[in-house]
Amino acid sequence: MKDFPNPSLEAKILLLNVASIGEEQFLSSPDLQLSRKQERDYFQLIAQRLAGFPIAYLTGTKEFWSILFRVLPGVLIPRPETELIVEKVVELSSQNQETIVDIGTGCGNIAVSIAKELPQAQIIATDISQRALKAARLNASEQKINHILFARGNLFSPLQKLNLKRKCDFIVSNPPYVSEEEWIELPREIRYHEPKKALVAGETGLEVLHKIIQGSLPFLKPKGFLVLEIGAGQREGVDPFFNSGWQRVAYSKDHSGISRVVTAQKN
Repeated sequence: MKDFPNPSLEAKILLLNVASIGEEQFLSSPDLQLSRKQERDYFQLIAQRLAGFPIAYLTGTKEFWSILFRVLPGVLIPRPETELIVEKVVELSSQNQETIVDIGTGCGNIAVSIAKELPQAQIIATDISQRALKAARLNASEQKINHILFARGNLFSPLQKLNLKRKCDFIVSNPPYVSEEEWIELPREIRYHEPKKALVAGETGLEVLHKIIQGSLPFLKPKGFLVLEIGAGQREGVDPFFNSGWQRVAYSKDHSGISRVVTAQKN
């Protein structure tokens, strides 16, 4: 059961999902009875989980920044360490009407979380995947967020179309940063079910990070900030990308002590 370190917790999560009840109701109803359909659905979910389907895809939800996000199969599942991006933006924000761009928004977890914290900001969330944008729009709607503009396209093409050169206060991203070699070693449930293009950057894993660091400069205002998630052990490889055009480069560690988010200010 090494692939399932918390099997009883996962079984309970799936049960609550099938029964459409919360933790409190579960604890106060020890004699809870499922209908026959619910029983069938429950055991089907258990079988799918044992076959390696990510639990977030089975429940259709994943918590991030204390918000329950809708997650569609084929869209990257949010990770808790990515909350560091939201923390840094909120910390550095002037709390004015800033323009904040989230590149590769996925299910919208970063953009929606920032929007909840900074309701005065104008946020642009982009993704190359139509399915990801569908999930992001759904999450924004469910959170009653109406100050996010969603745009489809790769990296900076949507920003070019929106005429955002020198107009962005923040550009943030959790981009692909896994190398081809690392991809082979990832757990089966990630390799078989999560979108490879949202995870793998290329041979070294630094390819997309380099493109974003260099490509952000024309779109950021002077003194604007870039906030990026990076992979474990990538700090030394990323550092040289900030040699020209940047100042105040700083790294934030996640709960495992890994340099996970890099923040830099344009000169």
